[in-house]
Formats: sequence, C-alpha cells, structure tokens
Amino acid sequence: MMTYTLPDLPYDYSALAPHIAPEIMELHHDKHHATYVKGANTAVEQIAEAVDKGDFATINKLEKDLAFNLGGHINHSVFWTNMSPEGGGEPTGEVGEAIGADFGGYETFQKMFTANALGVQGSGWSVLAYDTLGQRLNLLQVFDHQGNLPAGQVPVLLLDMWEHAFYLQYKNVKPDFVKAWWNVVNWDDASKRLAAAKAAKVF
Repeated sequence: MMTYTLPDLPYDYSALAPHIAPEIMELHHDKHHATYVKGANTAVEQIAEAVDKGDFATINKLEKDLAFNLGGHINHSVFWTNMSPEGGGEPTGEVGEAIGADFGGYETFQKMFTANALGVQGSGWSVLAYDTLGQRLNLLQVFDHQGNLPAGQVPVLLLDMWEHAFYLQYKNVKPDFVKAWWNVVNWDDASKRLAAAKAAKVF
C-alpha cells in the first residue's frame, strides 16, 4: 500500500527570515505538516481494515478524516514551494500575464488576495486557483484544509491562514503576516503550477 511522506523543505528553516521566523518554519513543517501526513496514512489503513470487516458506517467518518489530513498534506506541500528566499516582487511570465488579464493588474490582485486572506474565518487558506473549466484564475477561500474548493480548481498559489502559520511571530496581527509573506512569494513556482494546470485539460 502506498504511503504519504513528508517532503523536505526546499530551503533552511531560517531562509525566509525575517519575514517568517525559523521557529515557525520548523514547528510548522516538522510538527504540523508531519501530523497531517501521519493522519492521512492512518486513515488509509483504517479504511482498508473497515472494508475487510464490512464496517461501512465507520468508513464514512474515516473518509472525512482522510479528506482533512490529505488536504493538509497537499496544501502544505504546495505552500512550501510557493515560497522562496529569492521571492517577492511582481510576477512575470505566464502567471503575470494571467493576473493582468483576470484581475486587471498586479496591484489590484494583491489587494484582492490580501482581503481574501484576511477574510478567512477561523482556520483556512487563501487560494489563487486555475479554473480548468472557465480557463481563468479565481480567488477562493478553503475552510480547514479541504472545504469550499470546487472541482476543477487547481491551486497555483496558497497562503496558510491557520494560526500556527504566524502566531509565534505576529500574534493576532494577521495583516502584518500577510504583508510579510508577499516578500517571499515564489512566482516562478506559481508560473510552473499554472502551466501544468493549463496542460491538464480536466474538462
């Protein structure tokens, strides 16, 4: 049976400082992300066991556990590569052109994305996704790790708005965290994800 594994960070814990503190990166990756990987693997194993026993009532709950933990694993895997110590600035290339076409320019997009992130209630993510049906970029909010993401939306850029992503450094001042995050956005990675989403031809 295939198991999910925790990916290595593509940079040191301290690489994104001062924008994101090393303590946050270590705790976030080694503890929180690792917990989601373990939870996803446990859910897969327990679903298989429940199937063997014919315990289909239990499977319903386990499938929800899998969706939550697998969502956490996938989102964080994208989140790490969406950031870089050489990040920041305005996007260029394919993602820059798409942002200009779908949001009227980077300045407007940045304001919209920031408002989207700060508007997340409780725990969730701010997501720039490519709509494979409408063939355009959309801004979405994901509740927890998996809720409210329509089918066919492929994440291009993710921002974790769970408190564990910022509280040690920014406390409850979310605007400061989002402002700092813009300095480490890896637009090259976002461009690659956009190109891959367009090539997927889901619809």
